Amino acid sequence: MVSKLMQTWDADSYAKEARFVSELGMPVLRLLAPKFHERILDVGCGDGYLAQQMILMGCEVVGVDSSRELVAAAKARGVDARVMNAEALTFESEFDAVFSNAALHWMVHLDKVMAGVFRALKAGGRFVVECGGKGNVKAIREGIEYAFGRRGLDGYALPKPWHFLDVPETKKLLEGAGFVVESIELFERPTPLPGDVGGWVSTFAKDFLASFDAENREDFVNDVIEHCKPKLMQADGTWVADYVRLRFSAEKPVMP
Repeated sequence: MVSKLMQTWDADSYAKEARFVSELGMPVLRLLAPKFHERILDVGCGDGYLAQQMILMGCEVVGVDSSRELVAAAKARGVDARVMNAEALTFESEFDAVFSNAALHWMVHLDKVMAGVFRALKAGGRFVVECGGKGNVKAIREGIEYAFGRRGLDGYALPKPWHFLDVPETKKLLEGAGFVVESIELFERPTPLPGDVGGWVSTFAKDFLASFDAENREDFVNDVIEHCKPKLMQADGTWVADYVRLRFSAEKPVMP
């Protein structure tokens, strides 16, 4: 029953179940404050929705993502999107800013990500990010672990696809890479979902679903839904995920 874990992305299902991710990224885009003619790197650009907004502001944007499917969707929006691992960025001192929304928590070796971003920025360039932070989707993760437990499996022992950092960890990583931290915060942001939590699991937790053959996946997702219902389903039947976000702005210093 258990197979290799693997998170994959489908552009159509992403647009249906995850559009809120990009739409709720507008506050961090305002923190970035893109300027006309700036060259900006979007790390983990997804289907290019936010990169497209920056292009409309007059910026020159390069988007990178590890998903070929999402890169294709970003290119269809007119984004210069490239398949690239964020832990192995190949740019050297060419961007005025680096932006990332809802992507860093998918990356394992964040020290390599930070080092690559630092190299990619011009002196004085800024690095602005929002991603999942410590405590993010706690109820959903508990639901997934419960569903594994019902099948005699230890969900706690399985590799986790997400790495939700707290403020001190993030500050240490940024400063270790050479950045000066301008602002950093961890905050709760209850997030309405377009459907029930099953759609979220099917979109963002495919590596867990890949642990089961097709006929058992629906039952697994239904167990997650039932476990999360008391905490996340509202009185009117809508669902609100227990999101916690980490948001920061940092700068590559100008050397004297």
